[in-house]
Amino acid sequence: MSDTKIVAVDAMGGDNAPGEIVKGAVEAVQTRDDIKVILVGLQDKIEQELEKYTYPKAQVEIVPATEVIETAEPPVLAIRKKKDSSIVVALKLVKEGKADAFVSAGSSGAVLVGGQVIVGKIKGIERAPLAPLIPTKKGVSLLIDCGANVDARSSHLVQFAKMGSIYMEHVLGVEKPKVAIVNIGAEEEKGNALVKETYPLLKECKDINFVGSIEARDIPNGDVDVIVCEAFVGNVILKLYEGLSSTLIGVIKTGLMSTLKSKIGAALALPSLKKTLKSFDASEYGGAPLLGLKGLVVKTHGSAKSKEVKNSIIQCVTFTEQRINHKIQQNIGADQEVE
Repeated sequence: MSDTKIVAVDAMGGDNAPGEIVKGAVEAVQTRDDIKVILVGLQDKIEQELEKYTYPKAQVEIVPATEVIETAEPPVLAIRKKKDSSIVVALKLVKEGKADAFVSAGSSGAVLVGGQVIVGKIKGIERAPLAPLIPTKKGVSLLIDCGANVDARSSHLVQFAKMGSIYMEHVLGVEKPKVAIVNIGAEEEKGNALVKETYPLLKECKDINFVGSIEARDIPNGDVDVIVCEAFVGNVILKLYEGLSSTLIGVIKTGLMSTLKSKIGAALALPSLKKTLKSFDASEYGGAPLLGLKGLVVKTHGSAKSKEVKNSIIQCVTFTEQRINHKIQQNIGADQEVE
């Protein structure tokens, strides 16, 4: 199939590898016939997991890798020393054009370093940000950056805003996505030095729909489409968001099961409740792409289960079909060929 998208998956990365990773890959190829998954890692362990499932054999391939980068390892050193690790081998498949995308639940640092060093940034892109979709009252918003660039400069944030706008417009179909910068108030003069320096630059950008500042408490309302911040702030927002969501879901479930009357009410409300809670399940939206690279690199949660892995793989199809990297290169990067 000429339209088949090839996704290299780090089978050894994450808390639940290789079991949930392999299961997610199988579910992806069972769902879509236009995807081929290359599982990279310890061959015997991957084969052992694949034996549990019935799946289209032509859509799954194993590429052996004898080493695994652990979460606690220094990323730069690990990428340099473990040349035959599942992360390095899979990233090289993307660099060499043998895979359209790479998905990993493994070491965030190693994925970020490897993506920029092995796959490489688009010429003209200063920093590559991680950009997850987060659930809101009105759908989803893009949080950029959430973990890749802790000490960002104003010029980096401007590029993040532009890349986020391109992503939301072409992947999510949002016309003229609204862009806001995270701040401690709505007034233009508020914020730390970075925000104060970045705000007027975003205001002057003609190719984004900048609407001003957004406070953290307003993010869940979904009034903006692209939420711009440096990675320290973004990661705190993301982790609090995820923790609060799971806590609230747990409290609601406990409350509904506390008395006989509440159980009866829960039974009647269950279909609607499940639909609402599902919209706030982060695993529904796949992983976070590392934008601005020459190839697609997607980081999923370290605790990812099969559903998130499957959705991350499927997410890669839309990204590659819409040629997001090419659009970023055209609008932001310097002149050069981008696949």
